[in-house]
Order: sequence, then structure tokens, then C-alpha cells
Amino acid sequence: MASDGYIVPARKGVRHYYGDTVRVLFVSSAVLLVIAATTDADLPLSMIGAVAWAVVLVVAAGITNPEQGWIHFANEAIAIVGTLVFATSAIGHWRAGAGIFDSTYLFVEIIALLSLLSLYFTTKTIRGALLRPHLS
Repeated sequence: MASDGYIVPARKGVRHYYGDTVRVLFVSSAVLLVIAATTDADLPLSMIGAVAWAVVLVVAAGITNPEQGWIHFANEAIAIVGTLVFATSAIGHWRAGAGIFDSTYLFVEIIALLSLLSLYFTTKTIRGALLRPHLS
């Protein structure tokens, strides 16, 4: 029961909705990105680009919900861009001889993996939404 006397309905689970997972992955990526920029890691983005991308991730995470289908397509685009940018950078650092414990390589690789996981879970959410067209 809410403090003002109204009953708050129990949250219903939506089948094939992974927005909560994507939200955690996006916020985790944003936090890691800001930490990496603060520690002067060699990111594939400028300082303002890293902060702007962190803001985009956090805003998308904040908007994500099962009732608005359009946000999942935006999340898909964000996850694709993040995967392409950070995975290619991680591969480039590795091929240039970065060790597994090199801080730049670790930051970029972890962000790439978080982006890839976000892409997977967003794709599953979109697939589920297309299977239940009443949530457009």
C-alpha cells in the first residue's frame, strides 16, 4: 500500500521483455566509460564524446520500459553503435600488442562486451514485442 492510501498494483511480468537487463547494462557501460575517461584511457571517443555517449546510455536506460516499443529500437541502434565502436577499438588495441591487463584494453573490451550483451537482450525484447503486437 502506498503512503497516501492508494493501493499500488503488483508489477506484472511481460514475457520476452529484457529492458531491465538492458537498463543495467547501459548504466554499467556509462559508469565504466566515465571511469575510463577519468583515468585517461585511450578510448575511441574524445573526452566530450565519452561523456556524451554516457549521457545517451543513461537517458536510454531511464526511458526504457515495456509499454513504449519505440525505445527498444533506439536501444538496438545504441547497442549496435556501441558494439561496433568499442569492439573494433578493443581488437585494434589487442593487435597493437596491448596486454590483457592493459587498462585501456580492459576498459574498451568490457564496454564492448556490455554493448554486445545489450544488443542480444534488446534483440530478444524486440522479437518478443513483434510476437505480441499489442505492445507497439
